[in-house]
Amino acid sequence: MTYEARKFDLKGLAGISDQTLELHFKLYEGYVKGTNALSSRIAAIRGDAKADAETMLAYSELTRRLGFEYNGMVLHEYYFENLTSAGERADGAFRARAERGFGSFDAWKADFVNVGSLRGVGWAICYENPANGNLSNHWITLHEDGNVAGFRPVLVMDVWEHAFLLDHGTARAKYIEAFFANVAWKVVDRRLSAGPGAR
Repeated sequence: MTYEARKFDLKGLAGISDQTLELHFKLYEGYVKGTNALSSRIAAIRGDAKADAETMLAYSELTRRLGFEYNGMVLHEYYFENLTSAGERADGAFRARAERGFGSFDAWKADFVNVGSLRGVGWAICYENPANGNLSNHWITLHEDGNVAGFRPVLVMDVWEHAFLLDHGTARAKYIEAFFANVAWKVVDRRLSAGPGAR
């Protein structure tokens, strides 16, 4: 399967410039290309019945790298999808779920902001546990370390420096404020399951 870079119309976001987005889209396109290139090389080795031990060692490394490229592609798609310039309010299903799990939406948001403020490069992701519908916020180092197996990403915030340096310098807190000013809460609501614990 060959992946294609998706197009996102996100012009006019508050506090996240069009220039930052153009650079960010190019980075995302690189992950799509990297995913396709690695997938092709892996398929070629897998089809080689005479592959020696050295080739199989290379194969193992390629599969490890594929996790980084693929997750980089998919997490960027989640991130771009959950942004909008429409100025939406969090007053739907996600808000109700956050209030149920954290006591209040503000308590959930403070927890998410704290996760996103951790030093390092990576992602702040609010996941839904499909077993019970509970929400939890997690720090993901790079693109893969810290993902919770089986949990569904509901809200994804990129906190690599490329997401904010151009607009906010090293002031990550200002970027996080800008991120929340642009969240597409209707998209976030749609990502929630109607499964166990959803009510």
